Amino acid sequence: MRALLRGLLKLLFRTRLIGSEELKFNGPSIILPNHVSFLDAIFLYAYLPADTYFIINTAIAARMSYILRWVNHFTVDSLNPYSLKKIAGVIKEGRTVVFFPEGRITRTGNLMKIYNGAGFIVMKTGAVLYPVIFCGPELSRFSRIKDKVKSQWFPQVSIFIDEPVQLGAPRAASFRLQRKEISDRILALLQQSIFRARQRQESSANLFDKLLEANRIHGSSKIMAEDMTGTASYRQAIVASYILGRKLQPLLASEETVGIMLPNSIAHVLTLFALFYLSRTPAILNFNAGTENNLDCSEFAGVKTILTSRAFIEKGKFEKLEASLAKKFRLVYLEDIKLQIGLADKLTGLYKYLLGERAERDGSLILFTSGTESKPKGVVLSHKHILANINQSCSVIDYTHRDKMLNALPMFHSFGLTAGTLLPVLKGVEVFLYPSPLHYRTLPEISYDRNITIFLGTPTFLYGYAKYAHPYDFYNLRYVLAGGEKLKDEVRQLWQDKFGIRILEGYGTTETAPVLSLNTPLFHKTGTVGRFLPGIEYRIEAVPGIEDGGNLWVKGPNVMAGYMLYGKGFVPAAEWYDCGDVVSIDSEGYLSIKSRLRRFAKISGEMISLDAVEEAAEKCFGTNRNAAVNLPDVKKGEKILLYTMYKNASRQMLIDFMSQGRQSMLSMPAEIIIVDKLPFLGSGKIDYVTLKGLAQKETEKRD
Repeated sequence: MRALLRGLLKLLFRTRLIGSEELKFNGPSIILPNHVSFLDAIFLYAYLPADTYFIINTAIAARMSYILRWVNHFTVDSLNPYSLKKIAGVIKEGRTVVFFPEGRITRTGNLMKIYNGAGFIVMKTGAVLYPVIFCGPELSRFSRIKDKVKSQWFPQVSIFIDEPVQLGAPRAASFRLQRKEISDRILALLQQSIFRARQRQESSANLFDKLLEANRIHGSSKIMAEDMTGTASYRQAIVASYILGRKLQPLLASEETVGIMLPNSIAHVLTLFALFYLSRTPAILNFNAGTENNLDCSEFAGVKTILTSRAFIEKGKFEKLEASLAKKFRLVYLEDIKLQIGLADKLTGLYKYLLGERAERDGSLILFTSGTESKPKGVVLSHKHILANINQSCSVIDYTHRDKMLNALPMFHSFGLTAGTLLPVLKGVEVFLYPSPLHYRTLPEISYDRNITIFLGTPTFLYGYAKYAHPYDFYNLRYVLAGGEKLKDEVRQLWQDKFGIRILEGYGTTETAPVLSLNTPLFHKTGTVGRFLPGIEYRIEAVPGIEDGGNLWVKGPNVMAGYMLYGKGFVPAAEWYDCGDVVSIDSEGYLSIKSRLRRFAKISGEMISLDAVEEAAEKCFGTNRNAAVNLPDVKKGEKILLYTMYKNASRQMLIDFMSQGRQSMLSMPAEIIIVDKLPFLGSGKIDYVTLKGLAQKETEKRD
């Protein structure tokens, strides 16, 4: 009967079984599947060894008594203490048991909470755990029968069996906390397995091919993206990408790298995917970074042509930047290309769509570091790196086809590109693209009007939205994701008090595509940036002079290919990436960021955090508009200069404040300089390079 059922499932669902060689049972064993549909048990019965036992609720067993005659099983009333002891006893006898630790069907492919009862069973039996991950049944119409979205009766199903694991003894003191600890470790184990399963599924390393896949899964008529000009469905986006690619191909000839200077918009997304289809490398320029920065970035990235828009240049008042770039590079305007599109182009685009024509080869793109510390660098990310980071993020947080995301972070910002654009586009989440994160009154209104469920931004921008928003503007939000800079308690508390929303803070770098860690509804600790995503390894190296924490190094499938450096060209990345951040990790695996390693001043032999100086100034002056920089000093090695927008600031105020808090006077700035405004980058971060340059010039004048 099992062989017949396997044949039928293979025929209908094109079932792939991956890792079956791992199923070698020797003693107490527990099979832990994710639970995405009621089809799961059927697949498990067909493909698991015949002596596997299923745990079935008594009420369900009564309704399925005829079918269960051929299934090894035992029934339990519920997950009460007596039932748990019964399950543990069966496992101790040496039987292999299937146990769904979530206790319910998720229907999204993402994990939900793991009951402490699962921790109790694992703790009492010491059994070997076999994670089994389903990919595909959640897309079946059997599972989406009530959803008003496209679904398939028989999607392809993959069953991934991960390496067996035996969890060690819990570290917690009380029995209650021990159960919770083991349950949390089971959840982390399954998240790792889900990530590995999704990585094994990737048949292509080109993001355009993933767009074709999203069209097939979520439906050609589903709205992919919206901006201020209208909407685009998956079908419209793919056809438009083919058409634009056809028009760009003769213009670009043999050019491998193509510059893009566009705002958040559907046109920007289509331009990216047209270049992905052509297997060209987009270099996304930061139009807020100034003329010199963009000239340098375009030159050392090997750009010859820059794709842009006349309307964008006019509205953004970038005429001077346009003129400077036009002297060295060819500017191609999307409006001109649109006028050249004829019937033949449209018919060709539709024909390619019907054929499902894929990209020629793997792809990559280039982002540029913000330049907060030195001359900008080009970060080369392959599509594999970005897809890995998307899979990592989706393994720990629950994105669904019902969600709507609002993204105003520019795509030259890695957070805005991967988390805010490519992830929703490729995962069936409708995304509203807004051209500027600075419109603090408009964006909350869009969130309210469009029933947005996912919102992301830097803490600086989130503070601005909260300040001007109506208390009901964010009524529908499920997730607010923060990154790019440290989340201050003031911002966190404001969102909690005004909207009743907990901000989920994360951490990453452009070089890691970008997310490394993230607080989630399942794993959250205030004041940290969450736990590392699945698939990321880390080490912390001691830094002389710093006792609490060390320098973070990471490696993983999301770490960049290398840098494009000014005057050097492409420099491949090493196996381990130096994040340059001083961090600490607690016993539960939560990561805390202390400061940038370069944001330390060495004064009289002591390492002083410039971020800590800014925090002290914020508490003393009552404003976060403060910026500390360090300069060389003959007597102490280095000195600290504090710039502030607080008009009544004085050194004596800060001295008194630091004395009351018993802080080291080595942290006391040598000078406090009152300014009307501080320089900021387009991401909302303080521009320390510009500020330090001004400080050096002022010091040289006085000397």
